[in-house]
Amino acid sequence: MPRIPATTRDKRRAPSSRRGGHIVRVLFWTTAFLIFFPVFEVLAVRYFDPGYTPLMLIRRIQGRQHPGPAPLLGYRWVRLENVSPFFLKAVWQTEDARFFTHKGFDWVEIDHAVADAKSSGKPVRGASTITMQCARSLFLWQGRSWVRKPLEAYYTVLMEKMLTKRRIFELYVNVIETGDGLYGVEAASKNYWHIPAKKITPEQASLLVAILPSPRERDPLHPNAKVLRHTVTVAHKLRQSPRWPFP
Repeated sequence: MPRIPATTRDKRRAPSSRRGGHIVRVLFWTTAFLIFFPVFEVLAVRYFDPGYTPLMLIRRIQGRQHPGPAPLLGYRWVRLENVSPFFLKAVWQTEDARFFTHKGFDWVEIDHAVADAKSSGKPVRGASTITMQCARSLFLWQGRSWVRKPLEAYYTVLMEKMLTKRRIFELYVNVIETGDGLYGVEAASKNYWHIPAKKITPEQASLLVAILPSPRERDPLHPNAKVLRHTVTVAHKLRQSPRWPFP
């Protein structure tokens, strides 16, 4: 059997080696992007108010895929000191009462959710903190996804490390969905009651927080029975809530 020269063997191996090297480089740069790009994003919102979010873009694209005009984009940034303390306290006590004491993940609430799921036989209910919800609304997308979950956790850790609690709360009340095409408390208060967010009353705050679990399907001006029940719960928490920690 004739012996294959070494140079010929090297040429045969070269394409395979190049492909392997290309895959390694792609994996390296993809990993580097996934690690460092979120850092830059969180650092940016530390100093600058976001003008647009991926979720807003996704909703616009989804709206254009259905007949009829796409919903208008209602998004008005407002400083935290210009938001009604009734709304801030209602959100705090209803969505994440331990917000100022945990580091992004409420392990007490997570344990309760797991225990409830075991006793009821139902899937584990959401135990998202305000930081987690803010990360989802600001950098990611809505809906259940095993891809989004680790990204959401990573953004949550970064936000808790790089941002103050006050800044996280300010971002949250400005970018969360508050209706179909509405984002943030200022756009919601202008659309529903034609008033600035600073003038929201306790009753309006309770109604607005009550629709947050499904803001595109619920309407604070025409609440159904489920929303009304939730409104009563929110109003009770608002009356019992401690003093808002920021001026």
